[in-house]
Amino acid sequence: MVHAVAGLLLGALLALAAAQKLAAPRSSAAALATFGIRGARAQWAAWSAVVAAELALAVTVAVGLDAAAFAAAALMAAFGLAQGVALARGRRGAPCACFGARSTVGPAAVARNAVLAVAFAAVPFLPDEPASTEAWLGLGLAVCGLAVAGLVVAVLALAREVGMLRLAIGPQQALEIPSEGPALGAPAGPLLAATAPTDRTRLALAVFASEGCRMCQAVAPGVAMLARDDALAVATLDEVRDAELWRVADVPGSPYAVALDPRDGTVLAKGTFNGLAQLESVLATAERRMGEAVHG
Repeated sequence: MVHAVAGLLLGALLALAAAQKLAAPRSSAAALATFGIRGARAQWAAWSAVVAAELALAVTVAVGLDAAAFAAAALMAAFGLAQGVALARGRRGAPCACFGARSTVGPAAVARNAVLAVAFAAVPFLPDEPASTEAWLGLGLAVCGLAVAGLVVAVLALAREVGMLRLAIGPQQALEIPSEGPALGAPAGPLLAATAPTDRTRLALAVFASEGCRMCQAVAPGVAMLARDDALAVATLDEVRDAELWRVADVPGSPYAVALDPRDGTVLAKGTFNGLAQLESVLATAERRMGEAVHG
C-alpha cells in the first residue's frame, strides 16, 4: 500500500511539472537556453521531449511500474546535473521552468532534484502489503508536514515578491511643485466655494480635469469614490466649463488636485497625480500640514 501511495504522489508531482510547462509553453521553452539549447526549433523539440517524458512517467509511476520509477529517478538526476552545471557556469537565478515560468537555477533547485531522484529510486523498495493504522497515520503526518513546508516556502516567496514589487513601484506621491498652481498657505476662496463644504467636511478637494484627457478618464472612478466620503467636499473642475477657476488656480495641466482647509480655503497641498494612490497622498499631506499648524 505504501508503494502504491508513494507512486501516486510522485506521479502527481511529475504531472504537475508537465502541467506547469504546458501552462506557459513559450517561457518554459525559452528557459532551455539556460542549459545551452539555442534556437527556437531546438528549444521546442527539447521542451516537447521533456513534457512527453514527464507525462509518460507520471502515468507509469502512478500505476506502479518499478522500471518507470527508476527512469524517473534518472530523469531527476539528469535535471539536477544540468542545474549544477548551469550553476557552476554562473547562471544562478536564470530561468529553468522546472515547475513553472518562475522557477530558476539555484542550489535549492539542485537539492530538490537530488531529493526527488532518491525518492523515485526508493519507490520500488517500499512495502506493497496493506499498511497498518500506524503506517497510515505516519504517512498522513508526513504528507501534512510536506504540505506545511510547501506553504511556508510559498508564503515566504510571495512576501519576497511583494517586497520587490513595492521597491520597484516606489513611493506613490503626487508631484507637488511650489511654483505651479495656487500658492501653499494662500487662501483660495473660489476653489473652496466650488467644493461646497458642509459642517462635516474635514478637507475640501478640487480636482482639475479635461474632457480629452485619457488619464483624467482613468482616475475618474477614484475621484468619484472619494466624493462619496462625507468628510470630503470634492469638486471636479473642467478645463472648458470652469475655465475661470482654472485661470485663477493657474494649474499646469490635468489631472491636478488642490486640497483646501474647509474653514478658510487655505491651500494645504497640491500636485499632479496619475492614480488614486497619488491623489490620496495629496489628502494625506494636507491632513499632516493641518495637524502641524494646529500643534505648531
